Amino acid sequence: MKFPEQINVVDDILLASELEAILGTEYEKFLVASLDTSKNAFEPRTIVTGFVVGHHNDDVVIDIGYKSEGVVPGEEFMAGDTSIGSKVQVMIVEVKPTGDLVLSKRQADLQIGWNQVLGSNKEGDRVKGRVVRKIKGGLLVDIGVPVFLPASQVDLRRAPDVGEYIGQEIEAEIIKIDIERKNIVVSRRKVLEEERKKNRENLVKELHVGDLREGQVKNITDFGAFIDLGGLDGLLHITDMSWGRVSHPSEVVHIGQKIEVVVLDYDAERNRISLGLKQKTRNPWEDIGERYPIGSNHGGEVVNLMTYGAFVRLEDGIEGLVHVSEMSWTRQVAHPNEVVKVGDKVRVMILEIDHEKQEISLGMKQAESNPWETIKDRFPVGAKVTGTVKNLTNYGAFVEIEPGIEGLLHVNDISWTKKLTHPAPEINKDQVVDCVILEIDRERQRISLGMKQLSADPWTDEIPNKLKKGTILDGKVTKVTNFGVFVEILDGLEGLLHVSELGDKTVEELPVGEAIKVKVLNVEAETRKIGLTMKTA
Repeated sequence: MKFPEQINVVDDILLASELEAILGTEYEKFLVASLDTSKNAFEPRTIVTGFVVGHHNDDVVIDIGYKSEGVVPGEEFMAGDTSIGSKVQVMIVEVKPTGDLVLSKRQADLQIGWNQVLGSNKEGDRVKGRVVRKIKGGLLVDIGVPVFLPASQVDLRRAPDVGEYIGQEIEAEIIKIDIERKNIVVSRRKVLEEERKKNRENLVKELHVGDLREGQVKNITDFGAFIDLGGLDGLLHITDMSWGRVSHPSEVVHIGQKIEVVVLDYDAERNRISLGLKQKTRNPWEDIGERYPIGSNHGGEVVNLMTYGAFVRLEDGIEGLVHVSEMSWTRQVAHPNEVVKVGDKVRVMILEIDHEKQEISLGMKQAESNPWETIKDRFPVGAKVTGTVKNLTNYGAFVEIEPGIEGLLHVNDISWTKKLTHPAPEINKDQVVDCVILEIDRERQRISLGMKQLSADPWTDEIPNKLKKGTILDGKVTKVTNFGVFVEILDGLEGLLHVSELGDKTVEELPVGEAIKVKVLNVEAETRKIGLTMKTA
């Protein structure tokens, strides 16, 4: 080492005499011991004790009793004491040919920590430490020395992101020590498994059906959620989550949630536990008949639509079905979305309750007055009405005479004289027409309408008087059959020219649209038939 008179002060490095004044006899002994080089093997990888004698820029100057001081980067001290005179243990990294020393406090601390860990721990022992950072394949944990915690050993189930554990204090078991490579592998999972096993044994002893237990949602599936009761997992089935409708368990619970549940059943042999959440509250079906008597009206909310009807919630846990046939007095509803949508507030009547199946049949139309009850008062037979054509069929037209009330205008009741096979082109959809009420069937909810009845029947007087026997008329062939041809002789009025009355003509010689002259042979007003002839004699 250098004698006091040989020390060159660099920055704030103190003289040996000044150190002696500060440290007294402890430093004197250190100086004396350093003169006996046999007691100081200054070999690389050796851990020695030294004193802080000064600072140079960001480095700390250390005197270890060698002929020259060593320098340690200040960053290796972290929060350690670097004040003048502080005693410190460092590792000799290298002794250069020039006599300069390369020292490291970090490597000394690591070696000391490693020796301490190995001296007090073995494989299978538990250690506590703080998760420092995330590395490839797992986490680095500081237990005095950095050890490796594989991702697969972090928790009972592989964590989606092990980075969430950074900064946490954990307990783990040493599962492997590699002395040569100075590598230690630990497992937190083994600690949790042992605790889980103990908890399971204790839980099994005290578990009873009907108990209230607190657990944590561990996993969610389409059919329910698995709840960790602290050693045993129980299944909370979707049907036991709520007295009401639950489409998916995630609507009620979420992973990690702490929840109190009821033990419904326990199979000790198979270690299966059935849990319930809705059982913590009163079953709303217990006094359903008292709260919702048959025939009573209630408000509700549409919560689901199916092809056959709409489900209406009367209260939490109580829903009923409104069948499409019970939605309207006046409309033929093909799908409930024609009348309601999810979220609509509706008024319904209780039609039927099945206590065993816990099903309620509801009616929307029954909560309103039935317009068919007073239909005859509003539309007596013979009354003239105005309506809008809503639909056309081969046999007639449906005419709406008031909102939701339609009547059938049959093709035979459109014209006195025209033989129609379809309402068009006489009547078109959305056309406003005048009609007469012909008949009302309240039970079957049917109304028959007539258009031709708005005018007098021409077959009574007009046609027989106008078409006397022997009257010669201009006509046009409208239809050809094997027994003759039909001829239009007036606007829409047809007569039959039988094959026997064709004279010197044949059916083939009289195509549709052919203009011909005919003579009235006879008029049958009762059967509404007109006979024609082309014979001149």
